[in-house]
Amino acid sequence: MPRPAVVLENRPVDGPKRVLLAAPRGYCAGVDRAVVAVDKALERYGAPVYVRKQIVHNKHVVSELEARGAIFVEEVDEVPEGSHLVFSAHGVSPMVKDAAAERELQTIDATCPLVTKVHREATRFAKKGQHILLIGHDGHEEVEGTAGHAGERVTIVNNPDEADTVAVDDPDNVVWLSQTTLSVDETMETVNRLRARFPNLQDPPSDDICYATTNRQAAIKNIAAEADLVIVVGSANSSNSVRLVEVALQYGAKAAYRIDFADEIRQEWLDGVASIGVTSGASVPEVLVQETLAALATAGYSDIEEVETAVEDLMFSLPKELRQDLGDDDRALGGRIRT
Repeated sequence: MPRPAVVLENRPVDGPKRVLLAAPRGYCAGVDRAVVAVDKALERYGAPVYVRKQIVHNKHVVSELEARGAIFVEEVDEVPEGSHLVFSAHGVSPMVKDAAAERELQTIDATCPLVTKVHREATRFAKKGQHILLIGHDGHEEVEGTAGHAGERVTIVNNPDEADTVAVDDPDNVVWLSQTTLSVDETMETVNRLRARFPNLQDPPSDDICYATTNRQAAIKNIAAEADLVIVVGSANSSNSVRLVEVALQYGAKAAYRIDFADEIRQEWLDGVASIGVTSGASVPEVLVQETLAALATAGYSDIEEVETAVEDLMFSLPKELRQDLGDDDRALGGRIRT
């Protein structure tokens, strides 16, 4: 059901009103792949299709899929035996896959391929006997999944301050990995503080923070100093959306807020504001950004300048469980970036 249009007051400010619209923003290839995977599973198998955790961290996406017949659960023991179960884009541990197999669930793995890359790194380093310092937020689904691939050979480092106190048995046999949706700057500060204590700290083969996280943070950095206000569209449990608010404030925005929907914009945020930066997290469909822009236009912010810092054309194929018996057109849906 469409949400009602939002109308704000058009109050005078000093200077012309404008919106600086960040690009890139919104859906990344991994999110698009995961959402399309649930769509395709519902088309092929019919409702219900079960999904462990939220397929991506966005209220709108989850509610839309629920309306189509997706059922979101916390753990596999909530799923009737033999049912279809989709693993979310954030990935799962081997223990979760084993539990699903015991219940004879027909699983579809929608883990983002960039998260899968980190899983493989964790497995490889653990088998080599190295201790892994996993930079990320304890309790986040992605961190739980990655840690599960390393057994007891992993320690989670939540922030730079924890880098100063973390203990390992062999300081010369340590490697770091990271959650893919972190602040780039904060992660490198954590790494630098770890390296000050463990000079032989090994780097991962390639950067674990995903391209979309990096690009969206770079885009908002480019806008923040010119913005009286930054609005980030994204859900509270979306790590990369929350980071965008922090980055905006760090790089000069006078104020920054996160919203799920346009009706959460508060009139007082706009008082005295001439320039508004707008962006969205990697799990946010573009329709929510357009609703936000429409609401701001009612308050006089109809002059929109898109500020592009990168062009994204990465595509991922659908999970292998859904590629069987599909034509080329259907295969191409996985990873199509919607803008």
